Amino acid sequence: MMSLPTMQAPTLRSQQLGVLKQILNFNRPLTESVAHEPYWKVLIYDKAGMDILSPLISVKELRECGVTLHLLLSSQRQSLPEVPCIYFIMPIRESVDLLCKDLAGGMYESYYLNFISPLSRPLLEDVATVAVETNSVSQIQKVFDQYLSFISLEDDLFVLKKYTDENPFSFYAMNRPQVDSGAMEEIVNAIVDGLFSVCVTLGAVPYIRCPRGNAAELVAGVYCLFVYLFKFFSFQIIDNLQKLNTKIRDSLLDGRNSLFTDDGLRSSLYSFQRPVLIICDRSLDLTTPLHHTWTYQALINEVLPFQLNRVKLDANSASKAKELDINVNDKFWIAQKGNPFPTVAEAIQEELESYRAKEEDIRKLKHSMGLDGETDETISLLTDNTAELTSTVNSLPELLEHKRLIDMHTNIATAVLEQIKCRKLDVFFEAEEKIMNKQATERPVIDMIKDAECGSVEDKMRIALIKYLCTDMSENEVAQLMQALESIDCDVSAFKYLKRVKQFSSNATSDQYSGGGTKTVNMFSKLLSQSSQFIMEGVKNLVIPKRNLPLTGIVDAIMEMKNNPEVDGYLQFDPKLYKTTVAYAPHGQQQKSKTSFNDTIVFMIGGGTYAEYQNLVEYRKSRRIIYGCTELVNGCQFLSQLDYSFHHFVTTITTTTTTTTTTTTTTTTTTTTTTTTTTTTTTTTTTAAAAADTNIL
Repeated sequence: MMSLPTMQAPTLRSQQLGVLKQILNFNRPLTESVAHEPYWKVLIYDKAGMDILSPLISVKELRECGVTLHLLLSSQRQSLPEVPCIYFIMPIRESVDLLCKDLAGGMYESYYLNFISPLSRPLLEDVATVAVETNSVSQIQKVFDQYLSFISLEDDLFVLKKYTDENPFSFYAMNRPQVDSGAMEEIVNAIVDGLFSVCVTLGAVPYIRCPRGNAAELVAGVYCLFVYLFKFFSFQIIDNLQKLNTKIRDSLLDGRNSLFTDDGLRSSLYSFQRPVLIICDRSLDLTTPLHHTWTYQALINEVLPFQLNRVKLDANSASKAKELDINVNDKFWIAQKGNPFPTVAEAIQEELESYRAKEEDIRKLKHSMGLDGETDETISLLTDNTAELTSTVNSLPELLEHKRLIDMHTNIATAVLEQIKCRKLDVFFEAEEKIMNKQATERPVIDMIKDAECGSVEDKMRIALIKYLCTDMSENEVAQLMQALESIDCDVSAFKYLKRVKQFSSNATSDQYSGGGTKTVNMFSKLLSQSSQFIMEGVKNLVIPKRNLPLTGIVDAIMEMKNNPEVDGYLQFDPKLYKTTVAYAPHGQQQKSKTSFNDTIVFMIGGGTYAEYQNLVEYRKSRRIIYGCTELVNGCQFLSQLDYSFHHFVTTITTTTTTTTTTTTTTTTTTTTTTTTTTTTTTTTTTAAAAADTNIL
């Protein structure tokens, strides 16, 4: 039986799930009669479709929707000529070619084509051509552009793509020197399509706020090439975000095909006030992605393979890795995902004790009624007077599910705890919190770096970068810090990259953090006992201070319409205005709205973090805030992107220097002899290479 939409408050995830279930119902409304009589079908998806489906719908729910078989488009599949098939794919050449191959081969009885984002005219014509040539036009029942090109991980959290080393939306990919205007245009269009899909799914036409790119800053100073490479992405993205404004406005003006009409399924979540869409890029805050975390969800992402709400345990062992799917509707997960790890460990212990107590009550009840054997004879003794036992038996499925979830979180928390102890993550977290809040650390950072038993090389590099970004260090102190890193064979490429970033960044990173530091407390006595499930001995019980991260400060200033230099001059687009107008106020003269915003969609370009998401959740109180990003990264992943950025920057500098030297040599040849030319060229190359090395390092 197909599940009908629940009466709970709608969210981004529930809206996307509702659209998906309508797709699985052949794009027909989910009426009561249809819900009870599902029509059996096959579901085919490509890799992008699989990433969207995986955290959104379970296999059980697919069965309830009548899906008897679900397969990857690129897999080897058998022909089922008597079964209808629903396709959920991206409109890209590879997927469309495989679709056309299915049409030509007569794989299924009928075809319901659902494209995750709009299908281009050339690809549509290719599908039509194949359909005509293979006489399968009548089998194609429906073709839809679904505008679902984003991945819902939580009710209020989404990403455009899952993390991979080749993700085109990563900080490195979008800041690499080799990116040309064509590649940047593709990135911009993909981000715009993703944000447009979010707006369509929410049924909302938001105001759009984003920082303004200043071209004059890109060509100032002797290091203008580096500044240009670092800020090129932000400048291009912000200027091209007018495309999102235009795209929404064009849809509003299209009376026949507007995607923002209240059609019931995608009705607006915002009844009384339009939300504001705040778009920022990663250069706003480079410290948070490097910071070690201490909350449950963020720690899972930090120390375990965690993709699309699926956790892998024992991923590096010889035996097969165990995969666990986290259900976003899990009450324990909802309550504890943003809590400090010791609090979560205590909560798991309490849940386990509660389950054992209920299990013991059932055992005692059965024993008192003589039902220990659970044979047919003893079961027949149940009468109308055994209502208590009947009620208990009826609750067994729920109790067993409760036990399964407890076991899952116990296994996950145990794996996390092992990594905390192995890498001393509590020590790093506490030290970094104190650094970011201008407090003295218990041990000098250099001592932590030189301690062979304290964390990994990556952990030490991350705390060194946070120390550098958040404090004013002398050249001698910086040199000592880098020397300490090099003494443990640490690649300091990321340090060299951020050294230039800090010198030319207009944002003073060291002034972005304020508030109290961490406190070590003795409030989890249960966790220290040998009878506890978790032996927390040697792990500090740290209370996370309540403070706003830089992104949350931006959100607060915009939602509350506060005077804040960080948001002065932010652009504002209103897609409901027929003409393309941009509201812009010079520094100190921010234009004020009559009322503050109650709802916002926050989007981070260049990689987001669970720490930012949880910080916004704590801030929002009665407001509704949705956090999205191009991808979610942990500290080590972001560190590797900084390394790549530096190496490719060096390559670009070398290539530029070589080109300049070649030009100089050609000019010299016309005025000097061959011998003189050779000498001049050698000198020029050596000098230029030395200058480049000095500028970078």
